[in-house]
Amino acid sequence: MNSTWRWISKPALMMLHDESLAEHGGAEGVRDDGLLDSALARPLNIVAYSDAAEPPDVATLAASYGVGLAKNHAFEDGNKRAAFLAVGLFLALNGWRLQCTQADATLTLLAVASGEVSEDDFANWLRAHTTSRM
Repeated sequence: MNSTWRWISKPALMMLHDESLAEHGGAEGVRDDGLLDSALARPLNIVAYSDAAEPPDVATLAASYGVGLAKNHAFEDGNKRAAFLAVGLFLALNGWRLQCTQADATLTLLAVASGEVSEDDFANWLRAHTTSRM
């Protein structure tokens, strides 16, 4: 287990979501606080219950944030945007950078949200589209 993971706080995600709504529009507010908490807890649970011999990597955990937020629909609006922002923030907090076009990221996240792309496939996509900032 990487004991140095830097996690996304709820206030940080709420701030990013609010900024996204201010820039791109949409209904404000949280639709279901429990679903938001659940989405934010998913990667922590993966780490807590993973095999110590094969701990999850940054892509697995970022994908968990993305899938949880895109599918839980915790916000009134902007769930896919929040998912994308969370993926990027988690990668950045942990020394990684997403390397893709905005169009590729948008299409991929739409496919994740619709269930066309699984969480494992999303993690693989992230592995192919991230670079270390260190």
